Order: sequence, then C-alpha cells, then structure tokens
Amino acid sequence: MFRIKGRVPRKVLAWGLPTAWGAMAISYKLACPLAQDDDLGARVVTSAVFFAVGTGLIVHVRQALLRELRQVRKVAGAAQSALLRPLPARIGGLNVAAAQLSADRSACVGGDLYEVIATEHGVRAVMGDVRGHGIAAIGTVAAVLGSFREAVHDEPDLGRVLGRLDRALARHLRQGAHDEHAEEFVTVLLLEIGRDGEITILNCGHPWPYLLSDRGVEPLARADPLPPLGLFPLPAELTPLPCGSLLPGDALVLYTDGVEDARDARGRFFSLQAALIGVRHHPITPQAILRTLFTAVLRHTRGRQSDDIALLVLGNDRGMPACHPPGTRPATTNPQPTNHL
Repeated sequence: MFRIKGRVPRKVLAWGLPTAWGAMAISYKLACPLAQDDDLGARVVTSAVFFAVGTGLIVHVRQALLRELRQVRKVAGAAQSALLRPLPARIGGLNVAAAQLSADRSACVGGDLYEVIATEHGVRAVMGDVRGHGIAAIGTVAAVLGSFREAVHDEPDLGRVLGRLDRALARHLRQGAHDEHAEEFVTVLLLEIGRDGEITILNCGHPWPYLLSDRGVEPLARADPLPPLGLFPLPAELTPLPCGSLLPGDALVLYTDGVEDARDARGRFFSLQAALIGVRHHPITPQAILRTLFTAVLRHTRGRQSDDIALLVLGNDRGMPACHPPGTRPATTNPQPTNHL
C-alpha cells in the first residue's frame, strides 16, 4: 500500500507536467495577442514558443520512459540474482565456480539456470536452458529451480528428482505464464557425484559436460539425451546413466549451448573443447577456468553473443595436498604418462 502511494506523485509529475506545458502552449495561441498577429516577427516568436514546448515535452517523456525502463531492469536483475544465488566456493568437498551472462546485456537477465546442493545422497547439480531469454524466462527458471531445491533433499533416486522438475514445469505452463501459441521447453542436465566421486547423469536435451583429467579433455558421455522437458512426456522408467568418476585432480565443466553457439565476425563457432585443452595444462582452480572461458568467449564474439551463456565448473580436490590444486593429480608411486593433447 505504501509503495503504491509513493509511486502516485512520481506518476503525476511524469505526466502532469507535460500536460500543463501543452495547456500553456494552447492558451498562448488562443489568448495571447502576439500569437494572433500575422506579421513575420510574431509568427517567428510563436513558432519558437511551440518548438521549445514540443522539445521539452519530447525530452521529458523520453526521460520518464527511460526511468521506468531502468526500474524494470533493476527489478528483473534483482529477481535473477535471487534465483541464481551465488554459489559458495566449496560444496560437499568439491571446489565450485559458476556464472551466467545474458544475451540481453542491458537487462542482465537470462534464461539459463544452475544450482549445486550437497545432500545425504551426494552432491547434486542442475544445469538448464529455458527457451528464449530475458524477463519472460524468469518465471520458468523459478519453477524449475524451486522444484530442484526441494526434490534433491527428498528424493533418493535421481530419476524421481527429474520427474518432480517435469511436473513443476507442467504446472507452471498450465497456469498460463507463457504465450499459449509458443512452444515452451527447458533443456536440463541433472548430475550426482557420490562420496567416492561416482558420476550419474540424467540428460534432457542438454549438452554433455566436459571432463578435464590427466587423460585429456573429453565429453563425459556420448549417449543420446532424452527430449527437453515440456515437449513430450517423460518415460515411465528413468535410469540415470553412470559416467565414471570424478577423481582427485579432475574437473567437470557444465555449460549451456550458448557457449558453443557463440560466433565470431566471420560466423565461426566457438570451440569450447579447444579452449579447455588450452587451460588443462595449467594447475588452475575452477574459478580460474571460469574466468578464462568467459574471457575467451567474449573475445571470440567481441561481446556480442546472441544467446545466454552459463558455465558451472566442479573440481575434485578431496584429499589432495595444498600444493596440488584442481587440474593436476598428486604424484603416485606408479605414475602414468600424461596424454598431452
């Protein structure tokens, strides 16, 4: 109530003042003797008066609209920050770094989503991409993330977590929070890392993560994913795919397709795998990997990417000495040769 009352004077000032100026200009034309005179000097003065009033009206209305637009973007940015909460540097013994960049740079709002949560079932992460971007995507992001944050604690099976995300999205779409003529869907990657580093994944139309290890840089899996959520019903049986282990010194890079769809001025796509090969040889942290990749993407596109971008890096430094940060493995009694790509 108080916020509504506080906005009324600003609305009156924004539109009442131009109305008053217009009324004064009309009064001048109708009542001022000078405005009735037909000689050249009087016409010049009258024209100058109306030109000044018209210019003032245009400038004032433009400034009022810009203020409203800045306020909308500020609110949208705050909503996005509340949804994509900053992740702590360590979660469940893993080193974590994540960030997103919206294609709508001025609004700072995107359709990408991510979250990492430590549960009694292991560390669980989600990476998703809502169709479209900007302010319209926020409601869908909220529906999916809200369901994930509850389900990962309640459901011991990753398949049931995905089922709850699918039902939450369906409820959101039924509530009419979208254009009924548009096809709404969300690509989702659900990932679980057990206490011993075992990785299991359910993938609904999302790019597979890259694994950085002493064996090189390779996609974590090559199996065909399920369809994105919102397009077709999920299968009755959802069996997570075992994808090996995240060993000490390894790192996982999750991303949205805006990364590999980024193009340079000549239309060439950004090669995420090549960029990761370049950073793999350095003993760097997930935070450094994130900074390096964002810098490479922005340099490739010259800051003009056409889609939202999100990156999430999980590094396993469990039990590693401080002198061996993620990206390198500790020395072993029987060291294996490193395959430098």
